[in-house]
Amino acid sequence: MDHSMREASGVPSSAYVVSTAAQDLLPRLKAAWQYRNLLYFLVWREIKVRYKQALIGAGWAIIQPCLTMLIFTVVFGYFARLPSDGLPYPLFAFTALLPWTYFADAVRRSSLSLVEDGELVRKIYFPRLIIPLAMVAAPLVDLALSSFALIGLFAWYGMVPTANIVFLPAFVLLALGLAFAVALWLGPLNVRFRDIKHVVPFLIQIWMYASPLIYPVSLVPERFKVIYSLNPLVGIIEGFRWALLGTTSPDFTAIGIGIALTGALLAGGLVYFGRMERVFADVI
Repeated sequence: MDHSMREASGVPSSAYVVSTAAQDLLPRLKAAWQYRNLLYFLVWREIKVRYKQALIGAGWAIIQPCLTMLIFTVVFGYFARLPSDGLPYPLFAFTALLPWTYFADAVRRSSLSLVEDGELVRKIYFPRLIIPLAMVAAPLVDLALSSFALIGLFAWYGMVPTANIVFLPAFVLLALGLAFAVALWLGPLNVRFRDIKHVVPFLIQIWMYASPLIYPVSLVPERFKVIYSLNPLVGIIEGFRWALLGTTSPDFTAIGIGIALTGALLAGGLVYFGRMERVFADVI
């Protein structure tokens, strides 16, 4: 299939996606770096708007995962008696909620960001890549704030993080990369099809139950684990638990698959975003 046929089909081959993404990545990153002041402004604006006129303010970043953890503990830990790999269920659930809450929030914001910033897109030129990048970067502040609740849980159970915590930034970066990759697809799709905003909450809900938040990966039958690991969040959540709680060695197969799929989504997303970027101002 030549270039013209690929353009007509709209679905580039995997080799074309990888090569085009590789060619585009450095120029795009360079352009984004040149507009880093705008990136900082958008991130700061998003943080201020989120908590403007809020009664508790940034406290919601701690309250939300804590309340979810309590519900999970009562329903799934106490009533359903789901195993937690020998760990206190609140800690087991909360360490999974940290990356999940970040990811869900980042995807929710970034998928709508291009349309919500339509006036900005139409009026001035800047690398459009900055908008979804800012939307996936801003929730990192909430992730950092919610970590204070985790410190309280560690103190309550008389536990301390293990030396594996030095690997935690790598899993945070992987979660950010996955959220950004999803944003590169959903953002342009929402520009063309406005009902995507109705699909995203349903997608996030399904994705939550397909991820090991309320149950351990050990519950998944061995013959299905490779298929289950096609969910990139499996490796990220297991990595968080391993880095923070010192559980048995994480499933490196799941982590490897997650890294590979995140890279593929990111490469394809860069190509798709680049194609759609030319018509954003006309369609929004």
